[in-house]
Order: sequence, then C-alpha cells, then structure tokens
Amino acid sequence: MKDVSTVKNSYQDLVKAHSPKNNVVKNSWRAFWVGGTICAIGQGINNMYVYYGLNDVQTSSATTVTLIFIAAVLTALNIYDVIGNYAGAGSAIPITGFANSMVSAAMEYKKEGYVYGMGAKLFTIAGPVIVFGVITSVIVGIIYYII
Repeated sequence: MKDVSTVKNSYQDLVKAHSPKNNVVKNSWRAFWVGGTICAIGQGINNMYVYYGLNDVQTSSATTVTLIFIAAVLTALNIYDVIGNYAGAGSAIPITGFANSMVSAAMEYKKEGYVYGMGAKLFTIAGPVIVFGVITSVIVGIIYYII
C-alpha cells in the first residue's frame, strides 16, 4: 500500500500537468482594455444624448437602455460570447454583462416556447438580482429614515 503523502503528491502533480496555464498579466490586460472600451462606448453614447439635448435623468436612462439593447443584440448574434471568451471579466461590465446573462438564458430555452421557455427563463437570472435590489433599497431607506 502506498503512503498517503505519496498519493497526494502524485495527484497534485497530475492536476498541475492537466490544469490550464493561467497568464494573469495577459488576462488582466484583456479585461482592462475590453472593459474600458465598453465603458468608453457607453460614455460616447451618453455624450451623444447630451448633445441632442436630453437632461441628466433622460441621458442616463437612454444610455442604459441603449447599452442593454446593444448587448442583447450582440448576444443573440453570438458575438458577445466571443468577446466574453477573449476578455473574461472585462466583458462582465454590470449593464452589458447582466443583459448578456439574461438573453443567453432565454435563448437557451427558446425551443420550449416563447412563454414557458424564453419568458420564464429570462427571469432566472433577473429574479434574484431584482429581489436583492428591492431588499437592499428597503434596508437603506429604513437606515436613511432613522438617521
């Protein structure tokens, strides 16, 4: 019978040999420039809406809706997945990453129909986020009221 430490060391060697090599500097650079590019595009859209005369509230809402729409279309065309595979966390910018996760979950169940498939699965990701947002806003509101 083999010693436990020998088996553990051989297992660790096997895991190390078959694990993908992670280049942190390259991955960080990709996430940085892709995420920065997405944010720069969002800022450009924001500036465009300001140029056309929208006020601050309208500008932020229109920019958010535009970024969600662009991310949804890119997800439907399987382009956002390519960007995500390349950039990793850089493509998970809150608005576009959330839109991507919602649309891809809905597209996965499209064959089950529009109501029970796409409609129901669309909120698989959105449901917990909405609940967390509502609960957090209630707690912050209570704290704000007390203070």
